[in-house]
Amino acid sequence: MKTRIMKTNFKFLAIVLSLGLFLQSCSSDDDNAVTSAPEVSGFEYGAGSDHSTDQVAYKGSNIHLEAEIYAEATVSSITVSIHAHDLELADGEVDWDFEQVFTDSKYLAINPTFHEHIDVPTDIPAGEYHVELLITDEIGNSTEVEGYIQILDLITLSDISIDETVVRGEDFHTEFMINAFNGIHSITVDAHAHGLTLADGEVEWDYEEEFLEGYHEETEVEFHEHIDVPLTAPAGEYHIIFTVEDEDGNTKEYETHIDVTA
Repeated sequence: MKTRIMKTNFKFLAIVLSLGLFLQSCSSDDDNAVTSAPEVSGFEYGAGSDHSTDQVAYKGSNIHLEAEIYAEATVSSITVSIHAHDLELADGEVDWDFEQVFTDSKYLAINPTFHEHIDVPTDIPAGEYHVELLITDEIGNSTEVEGYIQILDLITLSDISIDETVVRGEDFHTEFMINAFNGIHSITVDAHAHGLTLADGEVEWDYEEEFLEGYHEETEVEFHEHIDVPLTAPAGEYHIIFTVEDEDGNTKEYETHIDVTA
């Protein structure tokens, strides 16, 4: 009788030990499960106004960023960083070193789609900026993707060709390309001199004219005009300012000088 009880107890103990080992093995397998870092596909960015993917944006506008994220574990944060290296600052410009951590509920998920628009300041230098997207999951795995974007002025002037001298009574040639993201409202030319002595028959020449026809509302156009200099204008150096204003009131100036000769 005693032997039968001992055998029964031994069998019960063996079952308990086996069950304990099985549960410990399962727990160990769960603890050691390998979870891959998040993966990113379709990372795109560009001008936010039309969800462009051309990797160009404009000061005073915004950058559209989008990416598909595959994550085995729930995403815990998405960080966007934008910065430049060694861009020269013009008067009134400041460095732009942007970083923002996104923890919105729509991103704290498995396989979220990231989509944001980042405002671009107006007072930063134009040039190439480094864009980084860092995804971190709740286990601590992280993945970073990166690229570069050109940030441009809302209004740019290029291929500038302006006469350096003109004989009074004739005209001088002006020509340059204009790219205006918001469209051109007007182009103004201002020519004036300071401290020139008037001879007999001469009249001070202070010229200003607004050009609209052929330019208004255009986003890319060549400014090509010939400006008459009166025969009565005193000879000397004149200061010329070209001002391009876009449809949102932003302006771009270009200044130069021209010698008026007798």
